[in-house]
Amino acid sequence: MNDSNVEYYNKNADSFFEGSVAADMSYQRDKFASLLPKNARVLDVGCGSGRDSKAFMDLGFDVISFDASEEMCKRASAYIGREVLNMRFEEISFDNEFDGIWACASLLHVSKEKLPEILGKLRASLKDGGVMYASFKYGDGVKERGERSFIDFNEKSIVPVMENAGFTVIGNEVTHDIRPGREDEMWINVIGSN
Repeated sequence: MNDSNVEYYNKNADSFFEGSVAADMSYQRDKFASLLPKNARVLDVGCGSGRDSKAFMDLGFDVISFDASEEMCKRASAYIGREVLNMRFEEISFDNEFDGIWACASLLHVSKEKLPEILGKLRASLKDGGVMYASFKYGDGVKERGERSFIDFNEKSIVPVMENAGFTVIGNEVTHDIRPGREDEMWINVIGSN
């Protein structure tokens, strides 16, 4: 994630927390959770508000959460009641540790050039048979939106990216944004297995 994106979340942590913590991601979370064993170990990458980490903890999963924004980590830590690691994708060094990886609206800030490397690190973090969920804004190519940069995908373009990183795509779905007032925005939701 580039520094301007991190700085955006540091500067806007309160408004981003308030705007995302109550967003209902249960549909995607339930699909993902159904693929995991009981008491699964889950890595929540770019956890933002901690909304999904808390939901997975409530399901009895052992959750490790991290975010590149120090200010988001503070808010997420307070929300979930445990430490959220202040870490960047480039620092991932887990090996064969997780049953599932949840990357909800976080990998979309990785540069196109670095994405293959980051996906490789995430895949190495998964146990054999583990699964990873990722979501990206629907579109094509790199976009600047306000102070942040995004890499967009569609249901076709995401497949070779995942497959080239060694994942088998087992879920691939386009959905509407669930936040009030943003229903016209579309997302691609992909699940890959290791």
